[in-house]
Amino acid sequence: MISREKQSLQEVVGRQTYATWVDMLRRLVPDGRTHRLAPLVAGMLQYATLVANETTTENEVVDLLQEAAQAYDPDEASQWLLPLIDQLFTAAGVSYQRTNAHGRGYSIADEIISEYIHWEDMPWES
Repeated sequence: MISREKQSLQEVVGRQTYATWVDMLRRLVPDGRTHRLAPLVAGMLQYATLVANETTTENEVVDLLQEAAQAYDPDEASQWLLPLIDQLFTAAGVSYQRTNAHGRGYSIADEIISEYIHWEDMPWES
């Protein structure tokens, strides 16, 4: 697990980008639909991965993003992405845990991870 005080996504993407992301999540998550939020946050993480791949700085977050980019299994990717998703949502003061209309709990984070690992997929070409 990464230390929030030591290393964060902010160090990878920059203060302004990170602050914008946190503000977006703070405003959008409370009333947002999971199927809309998941690709948004997956896109944030894809952007962070691109930036991480361009850096030569050693950083635990960079390592997590680079490992996640190689994963094809959601459970495998989860171990690297969940700490980063948790960091973003905690900074925004919102939760990725939800309850559906039938009272069952689910996690936006699971959908974010799925979107992240299938980012390059084009199902219409299968």
